[in-house]
Formats: sequence, structure tokens, C-alpha cells
Amino acid sequence: MPPGTDFNDIISKFKINGKTNSVRPFGSGHINDSFKVVTDTGRNYLLQRINHFVFKDVHGLMDNIANVIRHLKDKLTNIPGSDPEKEVLSLVENNNNGYYIEDDNGNYWRVFHFLSNTKSYDQVVTETQAFEGGKAFGRFQALLSDMDPDLVVDTIPNFHNIEHRLSNLDKAIATDTAKRVSLVRDEIEFINRRRESMSRILSLGRAGILPKRIIHNDTKFNNVLLDESDHAQCVIDLDTVMPGYVAYDFGDAVRTIINTTPEDEPDLEKIKLNMPLFTAYVKGYLSETADFLTDPEVNSLIDGVFLLPFMQGVRFLTDYLDGDKYFKIHSTEHNLQRTRAQFCLVNKLEEAEDMLKQIMSDIWARYK
Repeated sequence: MPPGTDFNDIISKFKINGKTNSVRPFGSGHINDSFKVVTDTGRNYLLQRINHFVFKDVHGLMDNIANVIRHLKDKLTNIPGSDPEKEVLSLVENNNNGYYIEDDNGNYWRVFHFLSNTKSYDQVVTETQAFEGGKAFGRFQALLSDMDPDLVVDTIPNFHNIEHRLSNLDKAIATDTAKRVSLVRDEIEFINRRRESMSRILSLGRAGILPKRIIHNDTKFNNVLLDESDHAQCVIDLDTVMPGYVAYDFGDAVRTIINTTPEDEPDLEKIKLNMPLFTAYVKGYLSETADFLTDPEVNSLIDGVFLLPFMQGVRFLTDYLDGDKYFKIHSTEHNLQRTRAQFCLVNKLEEAEDMLKQIMSDIWARYK
């Protein structure tokens, strides 16, 4: 934390009930700094310092989150058996009825109500977890499917725009800052063979075949809070909620669920596909989205499965060629190791394309 941070002063600027007993670092997020605030009333809070180097438009970011939370709660209020206060994050107003403050050091802060008796997992290990993850992100998309995308701004422009990512790679190749291009000729050729196919979602969107919707854009499993019975309760980390295509969320979730190894696995022989977890995720996802997805959107989901690990590999390779400026690394070859693992996953997925499509088709026919 920046030196001189006065938590009591920051907390006093929000409408928090009770006296603060303690403020402790919380969670394992890599972007924002999070702290659990324990009070003497039994109601606790999550205080976060917003990373304004990543999210440069803090006002737009917080407007996004407030508008999305409002829409989700309005929808859930009309669904029997739902509990909007448990199933959606709740922002705490500041003393001027806004949702964030700027401190004397130029840092931005916000507060959420802390959701007690919940848990999250960094890795999916059971079919039940995969199913619940699919339900959670599917329900999130379904509840937002009638919200006007124009009400949400891009907090990170071109985040899932593959043309933008490839353009950045081309610049990195041309400048060759770290003098590493000669070491990655095979990886560059791998990318070049897939430039057109990996642009399919973007092309279908521009043609009006795929509708732009409000999506999460960061569908790691640890962005789902589960209750004590391991049932999905709430989708969290709303900073990247932006307009996009549903296949982006689906593909990113599958990227982390179907892979039997970490995303930087050095032994490529160990990288396998966990089809039971994929099947369970699809069942959970389509059980919540069948009422609003169009046939072209469903057909695009497998394109998303290929695209997201490919795009992640492109980003890792770009950073490797730039001299490792963006992603944290543990060794000089870490970004290259990540790149090769992601491209190996793409290969495995392409080899299983017919099987993946058949699973999707069978489940879609059941829910449609």
C-alpha cells in the first residue's frame, strides 16, 4: 500500500454502520487492493483501492458497476425465491451519495457490503463445480440480456478485440525490442495460420449476425462466490463488465476449466482436455441462457473456445517480445512458456473440435 494510507479517514467518508474493529488485506486479486473491514455491528465490508493505472476512467468504471448492479437487482426482485442482497454485490455510498472517493494521495477507493458465508475456488476440480460455474455466468448474462449496451462504457478498450491484439504483436515483431523474434519463429507461424479463423466472431459481430451484449469479460472460476453447499450465489469482480459477444465469456471460462494443467505448464505433454468438466459447464451455462441466445450465438461459442486461449497466447508472446513489461514473470522465459502452453491447448481443442461441437449440439437440443 502507498505510505501514509489512513484507513480510518477513508472509511469515514463512506456510509458504514458501526465502529471499525479491524482492516485486513483480503483475497488474491492482482489488480485492485482489497481489505476486509470488520465492524462492531456484525456487518462487514470490502474496501478496495481501484487500480487507476489499469482503469483510467474511474468515473465510467463506477457508473458501469452501479448501473449493472441496479439492473441485476431490479430483475431479481421480480423472480420468486431470489435474494438480490445475496445474489448481487452491493455498493456502499460515500457521504456525498456517490460510490467512490479520491484520497489526498490521488488514490481511488470504493466499498462493497461483504458477503458472509461464501467461498470461491481458484481451480475447478469437480463436475458439480463446473456446472455451478456455468449456471452462474449463464444467469449473469441472461439477467443482463435486456440491458442496453450503450449504458456501459469500455473500461479497457479493445480488451477482447483480436485484431487489436494481433496489431500489438505485429508492432512488437517489427521493433523486436528484446531481440527475441528469432527465437519464436514457430509461434509466429502458428499465429499467422490462424489469423483469419480467429477473427470469425469479430466478423460475425460486425455483420450484425452476433448481437453485442453486456458480458463479464473475466470469467475465471474464482469470480463466482458459492454458498456453503457449493451452489453458485454471486458473480463478482465487475470491473471488466463491458459490451461484447457472449462467446468471449464462454471461451474464457472453458479455457480455465477444460485444461488439466496451469496456464503456464512447462511440460506440454501433460496438457489434456477434461471433457467431463466441459460437458458439465455447458449444461450449467445453457440451462440459464437457452431462453435468450440465438442460434448463431450458440454456434459461435466453440469459436470462443478456440479464440480465448489463442488470444491469451498472443498477449503472452507480445509481452515476451516487448521485454516482459506487462505480465509478472518468474523467469526470463516465463511468458514464452505461457505462450507455448496456450498454443498447445489450442491444438488440443482443434483436434477435439468435432467432439466439442457434438457435446454442444446435444445439450443445446435438450434446452432449446
